[in-house]
Amino acid sequence: IISYFLVLMIIVSYDIKDDKMRTNFSKMLKKNSAIRLQLSVYEVVNSKRIMDNLIAKIQAYANHFTPDDSVIVFEADTNRIIKYGSAIHRDKPIVFF
Repeated sequence: IISYFLVLMIIVSYDIKDDKMRTNFSKMLKKNSAIRLQLSVYEVVNSKRIMDNLIAKIQAYANHFTPDDSVIVFEADTNRIIKYGSAIHRDKPIVFF
């Protein structure tokens, strides 16, 4: 039970040929707390339970892929990632007065 409260990070990279499926896939990632890093690369930081649900959704999309399509999911250790440029600002709290 405790493992469901762990915070995990994945990087999702995709190359989907069909415009409609690619757009729907991107929207699905955003709805599941993904943050766009580049045009077809997203970062997701969430609990194991949410990640398991997201992986199941990705698998459902993969069942409809053509041989030209691909999705790669990288598991990442949030303590071992080095960020540069504007990426470092996303993880820092911002206070507005």
